[in-house]
Amino acid sequence: MSDLLQGSPAPGSRLPAPVSFEFYPPKTDEQRQQLERTLVRLKAHAPRFVSVTFGAGGSTLSYTPDTVRLLREQHGLDAVPHLSCMGGTRLEIAELLARYRAVGCTRVVALRGDLPSGMATTGDFRYAADLVRFIRAEHGRHFRIEVAAYPETHPQADDAHIDLRHFKGKVEAGADGAITQYFFNADAYFRFVDEARQLGVDVPIVPGIMPIANFTQLRRFSELCGAEIPRWIVRRMQAWGDDGAAIRAFAADVVAAMCRRLLEGGAPELHFYTLNLARPTEAVLERLR
Repeated sequence: MSDLLQGSPAPGSRLPAPVSFEFYPPKTDEQRQQLERTLVRLKAHAPRFVSVTFGAGGSTLSYTPDTVRLLREQHGLDAVPHLSCMGGTRLEIAELLARYRAVGCTRVVALRGDLPSGMATTGDFRYAADLVRFIRAEHGRHFRIEVAAYPETHPQADDAHIDLRHFKGKVEAGADGAITQYFFNADAYFRFVDEARQLGVDVPIVPGIMPIANFTQLRRFSELCGAEIPRWIVRRMQAWGDDGAAIRAFAADVVAAMCRRLLEGGAPELHFYTLNLARPTEAVLERLR
């Protein structure tokens, strides 16, 4: 019973597909304690790997590598660093790659990222495809390279067709797989995968899943990244008012139902954007068992 209270899976229960989790690197003692609590709970679900986001504005050289090392050495997790090329030089990125290789990393998530605040130039690489080519040139096949995909189109893309060609370009540059931006419409994922396959892209495309923890925060995130929240979900959330328990249960039901449909439709696994919180992700996983 103590394991169940601590968030461990019930004995004998299994998830229907492999899962992975994304964390962000903590910068304060409070954030570090929060991450530790979350790790204790979520690593009990045996993730294939956990990824660590790439901080902007100089924090990349300390927070992300330190968190990767913590997850690998103290928690025994296959920690995978995000690596953004925006604003970085070849030397900085080469040093980061060498540092990650030295601690045992064999997988990276290569992203374009956003230009750090206050920086006027994009750095030595303009696109994620350029970063992928650089990693391959420097390290051959040592790293498995994941890239981003946008089922509902990148918010800065001129149109969906151009965005899809950019995705194909990242794969042609050497990417081994992709993790999508989160979405709440499974049809958008299936359509994106079908169109990518028609272009000859055959790498695994893993859906990114955002458990709903704070609806106000989710709406703000979604406006920035271009993820659509269906109107019926918005209206249902509004209808629950201040009933926090009902909102959390409804949110977990909605996300879990989408996950089941994704897996039934052929999604290879699920990647959860945890925001360093355990409970919203666990609520979805419990419904999937």
